[in-house]
Amino acid sequence: MGKGRLEAFSDGVIAIIITIMVLELKVPHGSDWAALEPLWPVFLSYVLSFVYVGIYWNNHHHMIHAVTRTTGGVLWANLHLLFWLSLVPFVTSWIGEHHFTSVPLACYGFVLFMSSTAYLMLARCLETHNEVLKAAIGSDWKGKISMLLYLVGIGASFLYPLAGFAVYVLVAGVWFLPDRRIEAHFK
Repeated sequence: MGKGRLEAFSDGVIAIIITIMVLELKVPHGSDWAALEPLWPVFLSYVLSFVYVGIYWNNHHHMIHAVTRTTGGVLWANLHLLFWLSLVPFVTSWIGEHHFTSVPLACYGFVLFMSSTAYLMLARCLETHNEVLKAAIGSDWKGKISMLLYLVGIGASFLYPLAGFAVYVLVAGVWFLPDRRIEAHFK
């Protein structure tokens, strides 16, 4: 199978995810700076989630660009990733509306953890038919450390919620610059 429909569908779903997130931002009731103050948790959670969705879109694009064909297993693995990413607007809204409390933050971390797990599964499916991609991704230490940090963030969310949030920001910072492993192998 070709990869064009997979990439187009994924791009569309990711665009919808971002649209849903921005539609959750509500206009303040006042017209002064003070009216924005209660909205900072909502906006901060939106910014972090936008960065995460952007990271997934960027790395997904690079990974799909590196392959020439897909399989039925790849399609299902991709849907698995999109499922978890589609939950990002829900948990984003939840942590913003409840000002970074424990349970919403832990659920946010769980969605991030499952998204990273799904991405790893998609990568492994794509690697089975593409040795160059397999070499480019390698052992994926960054992905594995990220998964571990998500678990740390989930636990920290119950002890000190802002520490959990800080861990999620840290992981986003690690991935903010595009992953050059794939680009390096396909110049």
